[in-house]
Amino acid sequence: MLSSPDSLKCALVPGNLRRVHHIALNVRDMEASRHFYGNILGLHELKGEEVPKTLVELVTAGKVANFVTLDGTVIDLFWEPELAPPDSDPKRAFTRANHLAFDIAPELFEQAVEVLKTHQVPIDHGPVTRPTGRGIYFYDPDGFMIEIRCDPIE
Repeated sequence: MLSSPDSLKCALVPGNLRRVHHIALNVRDMEASRHFYGNILGLHELKGEEVPKTLVELVTAGKVANFVTLDGTVIDLFWEPELAPPDSDPKRAFTRANHLAFDIAPELFEQAVEVLKTHQVPIDHGPVTRPTGRGIYFYDPDGFMIEIRCDPIE
C-alpha cells in the first residue's frame, strides 16, 4: 500500500513508540506457568501493591499473573483453562508469533542452559553460536517458544 502525503500526517514516526510495555500470553495451567516463569526463568512476580490497579481483581481471582524483567517489561499470563493444546508440530503451533527472547549476560549463559536441562524444559534447538551471540530455544508449558540469548564475549 502506497502512502500519500496526507496519510503520512497521521503516521507515527520513529521514536514515538518508546518501548514494549507488556506481553500477554494465554496459558492453560496457571500454576505450571507461574512456576516456569517465576522459579525456572527467575522473573519477579508482581504481588500486593506491585500489581497494576487495573489487574488487581483478576490477579486476586487467580485469572492473571504478572511478571517483570529487570528492564521493566511486564509479562502477563492470562489463565485460559479451555485453551486448546498447540499443534503437535511446534513449527505450526503459533502462526503469528515466532518466539520471545530474553537477554542474559554472556557469563551466565551456560548456567541458564544447565537450569533448563535440570528442569527438563523441552529444548527446540541450541545452544547456537552466531556472530550476534549465543542462544538456546525452548518451550514454555503451553508450547510457546522462548529464547535465552547473550551478546558475544568481547
